[in-house]
Amino acid sequence: MRLLRYLIVSGSAAALAGAVTLSGVTATTVAAPARASHAPSARFLAAARTALVHYLRHNHPQAMLVHTRNAHAVKNVTATASFNWSGYADTATTAQTFSKVSGAWTTPSVTCRAEDQITSNWVGLDGFNSNTVEQLGTISWCYRGTPTYFTWYEMFPANTVEVGTALKPGDKISASVTRTGTSYALKLTDATTAGNNISVTKTCALATCKDTSAEWISERPSFSTGIVPQAHYNAFKLTSGAQTASGTAGTIGTGPGVNAITMIDSTQAYNLGTVSGLTGGNSFSTTWKNSF
Repeated sequence: MRLLRYLIVSGSAAALAGAVTLSGVTATTVAAPARASHAPSARFLAAARTALVHYLRHNHPQAMLVHTRNAHAVKNVTATASFNWSGYADTATTAQTFSKVSGAWTTPSVTCRAEDQITSNWVGLDGFNSNTVEQLGTISWCYRGTPTYFTWYEMFPANTVEVGTALKPGDKISASVTRTGTSYALKLTDATTAGNNISVTKTCALATCKDTSAEWISERPSFSTGIVPQAHYNAFKLTSGAQTASGTAGTIGTGPGVNAITMIDSTQAYNLGTVSGLTGGNSFSTTWKNSF
């Protein structure tokens, strides 16, 4: 999923108007939180996946970075703010600099209220300073007040593809994107629960997919009407973060440039997600602060 273009509803306006639910065709206001006491049924998961596929069909390709003083400063990296990303991005100005990105994490649990909310965690190439994406990860989707979890990948110009429906909080995930020429191998392994693995190979012309960034991200995706509220996740702790730049394997921050990304609200008044410093060059965490 790509860095997004515009927020339609400001954070302060959304707070005044009430939470917005996206599970219906028309957005409506809701009040009290909903609580689920049991695992969702297969029928409910199928409905949640159908709704998610419908909404994610309308992602926009443009990066939406924000020049603000609210970006969380991390030593020896560029502090960057975004309306929908938090995490790290290694960057370059020369096309085809990056040929691999990888990382591992434990699937975060989310606490759902009545409104529809999403948090997505992923690794990928491009999307920070270019209009394509080659990425994969896990997504936590508060659908009708109930948490649902999927694995997914996205390869420009196609839309997001949801794969596993058996994903659970606590599942151990490792993921990578590896480019060889114009071929991209996207691989995700769930070491805890069967049925969620991804292994696909896609192609993209060198003139189209620039490979000028490698990312490790927690995201709130966008729909055609704006950016969805961020689901309240317990923690996103990425480990084993690595990339290959100009043929040399390294960890996060060893590329030409490195950015620590803070997610902020649409009014640029407060943070939605903060990012820690790097531990050992390959590990960090993002922390939920607000949903919108």
